[in-house]
Amino acid sequence: MSKVDEFINHEKTHYGKLFVDISYAIDNVSPFLDNVILSRRKYVVKLDILKKYMDLLESTESEIKHGSFFNKFKSDKYIYLLNTYKEDNLESIEQLKNCSSCQCLNCTIDCKFGSCLACKSDSFIAYCDRKKINVTKHYNFNLTLTNNKTNQDSKYTTLATLQNVGNDKKYIIIQDIITREKFILYYYPGISEDNYGEITDPGEFDFIVSTFQTIDK
Repeated sequence: MSKVDEFINHEKTHYGKLFVDISYAIDNVSPFLDNVILSRRKYVVKLDILKKYMDLLESTESEIKHGSFFNKFKSDKYIYLLNTYKEDNLESIEQLKNCSSCQCLNCTIDCKFGSCLACKSDSFIAYCDRKKINVTKHYNFNLTLTNNKTNQDSKYTTLATLQNVGNDKKYIIIQDIITREKFILYYYPGISEDNYGEITDPGEFDFIVSTFQTIDK
């Protein structure tokens, strides 16, 4: 098997499953969702990008199979062209991977949460009780915050954000990259700048901790 054949087989197996899973989910939820709501789902909007990549894999495989014998010696050229398309659309393709693990994928309830409209890149909703609260897991959401006591900057990675529609509040759980200490704060996302606040109610704090622990295993 040539280098390009191995590449195409790997890509078709890997991304083919993703394409089938999301296509199947769309077929499942479409009869129960208004078209306006359905069009807000990121995986619906971005699936055509993945479909085009699958079509490119198929057409490349066909060209090599039915073309000149010397096509097999152009492996690097074919792999480069396929990787170029994938890299140009990497954010969308990676988001589709996250969508495949998201609680929204097969959900058809009348959603009161921010859902896809509030979703950041490299994130997905890892837990949702469908009524009051959900938890979004993030892979690349980093912050630099200033300590009010020391006036020094520290870098944090975001472990999760939570939305509670019961009290109309959002929360963020961050971890200091160096000390590994975790903090739970109110989260006020803005257009140009996000803001944060201290949680003073022990019961509210404990509820956020226990909810986060559903995904922190």
